[in-house]
Amino acid sequence: MMSAIYDVPAPAKLNLFLHVVGRRADGYHLLQSLFVLIDWCDTLHFERRSDGRLQRHDLGPGLPADDLCLRAARALQCASGGTFGADLSVLKRVPLGAGLGGGSSNAASTLLALNRLWGLNWSRERLQQIALTLGADVPFFVGGHNALVEGIGERLTPVPRLATQRYAVVKPAASIATAAIFGSSLLVRNTETVIVMSLLADAKLRNDLLTGYGRNDLQPPAEAACREVIQVAAWLEGRFGNSRMSGSGSAVFARLGTPVGVERVDRIQGTAGQPLATNLLEEIPSDWVGRVCNSLDHHPLVGWAD
Repeated sequence: MMSAIYDVPAPAKLNLFLHVVGRRADGYHLLQSLFVLIDWCDTLHFERRSDGRLQRHDLGPGLPADDLCLRAARALQCASGGTFGADLSVLKRVPLGAGLGGGSSNAASTLLALNRLWGLNWSRERLQQIALTLGADVPFFVGGHNALVEGIGERLTPVPRLATQRYAVVKPAASIATAAIFGSSLLVRNTETVIVMSLLADAKLRNDLLTGYGRNDLQPPAEAACREVIQVAAWLEGRFGNSRMSGSGSAVFARLGTPVGVERVDRIQGTAGQPLATNLLEEIPSDWVGRVCNSLDHHPLVGWAD
């Protein structure tokens, strides 16, 4: 049995659209969204312990004391009745409070890694049952593929072979509490439900998924709560001709395939051939965090569970 697993990636995601289509009697909102993985990743390391203890070590920005990594490890340990523990080391790169799913991705990578490290060899379906108890986004990251996500996050329809896209992703200094957005009187909760199979079967609609289909129903209440979301959206819109908030914010992204004018693209990319990522980071205000990301065809750990 292996004693450690190092350099485990935990990629972020974008919600290319996010519709709130209803609300359950227990208060949970029903969603339809297209989740796409991107190459902005945290890195985790795992070392097996024989004393059953679970300890987290922060290699970058400090995380909450009982974060989703520890909760995921504890849930798997409890469900399996195992006696092993682990030292979990987390190098955090994906910003917190951004709507990019960083914490949920960390939890999913923890489940997948400890499933191996502890020799459990549980199926993906079994891991997803635990994932759903941890948060609405966690099952998606365990699932391993870009997907249309429905319900409260438990219904996944994989969307394979999506064309690779490049996105400018920018988060302002402010973060937004998800609960406040879902509790807002400005939130539309009755967007018309999309028939998923029709969406995937129609070539034009499938292409539209990548180029501006739908909207993010959480964006208006987020903008009302955090003016910086408006500022970032306008900043990206002015440079690339499009912008949309991801998840419950506060990060906003823009597709780089529809820029505003060739001159503007040349200036952003740099006349000396400088990479777009470098110039984007040079242009944004000092208290914003930004990166140019590529979409991923699948999760880097897709083969770690059946």
